[in-house]
Amino acid sequence: MLDNNQLLRFTTAGSVDDGKSTLIGRLLYDSKSIFEDQLQAIENTSKKRGHAGVDLALFTDGLKDEREQGITIDVAYRYFTTPKRKFIIADTPGHIQYTRNMVTGASTANVATILIDARHGVIEQTKRHAFIASLLNIPHVIVCVNKMDLVDYSEDVFNDIVSQFEQISSKMLIKDVRFIPMSALNGDNVVNRSENMTWYQGSPMLNMLETMHISSDVNKVDARFPVQTVLRPQNDTHRDYRGYAGRVASGVLRVGDEITVMPSGFTSVIKAINLNDQELKEAFAPQSVSIQLEDDIDIGRGDMIVRSNNKPEASQDIEVMLCWLNNTPAKPRAKYTIKHTSNDQKAMIKDVVYKIDIESLNRVEGDDSLSMNDIAKVKIRTTKPLMVDTYRENRFTGSIILVDDSTNETVAAGMIV
Repeated sequence: MLDNNQLLRFTTAGSVDDGKSTLIGRLLYDSKSIFEDQLQAIENTSKKRGHAGVDLALFTDGLKDEREQGITIDVAYRYFTTPKRKFIIADTPGHIQYTRNMVTGASTANVATILIDARHGVIEQTKRHAFIASLLNIPHVIVCVNKMDLVDYSEDVFNDIVSQFEQISSKMLIKDVRFIPMSALNGDNVVNRSENMTWYQGSPMLNMLETMHISSDVNKVDARFPVQTVLRPQNDTHRDYRGYAGRVASGVLRVGDEITVMPSGFTSVIKAINLNDQELKEAFAPQSVSIQLEDDIDIGRGDMIVRSNNKPEASQDIEVMLCWLNNTPAKPRAKYTIKHTSNDQKAMIKDVVYKIDIESLNRVEGDDSLSMNDIAKVKIRTTKPLMVDTYRENRFTGSIILVDDSTNETVAAGMIV
């Protein structure tokens, strides 16, 4: 039974002009998720440009530069709902120089859709996008072989691309890969089944997104509760109330559980869990709740409540796959603020172990520079311990960002390895 309030986030990636924006436009158009006034505006723009029908790509290209050049530069987010599910789409750019935007758009996704032009097959850009999907541990990948109308809907062309992609994905850690032959322009296998490709027995893309099992994507084993603030109402009804508020990052916490507060190591038992005025017996990710303990312990923002028999590692030295997001290159041994769950510390990049050559996906050793769009494995030292899991085990407690104190800009995002 599907929860029809369940939210699925998916990101689209592909080379320039593979038809990502057209695919999203087709998805919104055929699933009737577009407001009348939006449709009218886009029909008018399409007419002005001399298009015979509606230019579906205009639904997503929000920036003026993009509309003028007909390409996607920034990450465009779109929201739509069907009777079965809610969706957030991140339409990310295909150019090499926008690798950081793809990392940003894909970091919270359940599904990555990778577009391949049926005429060109698997190209460098496809490998790059598959690599980033694998690096970001996106649980599901849908490979959309688009523009099938331009290869006469050939089953052989499709099968050849499937085997090309399977060769590269076998070397990466991608758990679930599915393939769909489609024509986004004509609407084949996007929302409706294609009559031109009766040889394809699978579902159209929307049906696949609506029925994909994503409940197990969240880590339900490791209970992690980063404390955001301490609640002390001090009013007549809550004279002695002391609750620790935050969002359950992963796992399940129940009343009566033995817990440890990290990094102090103090232990206690959960006395009550509150969600607004409700008392709950248990809380699970991603609920925002307040937890009361049997004992008065000194707990503050940045501490983490975990089960006593299942603790994360407390460490000041962490290894991270880092994507540099800023125009200004990293300064050697400069201090940054590291943000990890609700915990902010000062940190320094001690060492660049290797960089990834985004063209060949090979490791480059001996290069300590980090500039915009670089992806590298680095060693970071923090002033106080962080309570970390690896990103593969837990995307929430395994991710960090770095902020430049002088400009307050986010300069890098990283996955703990």
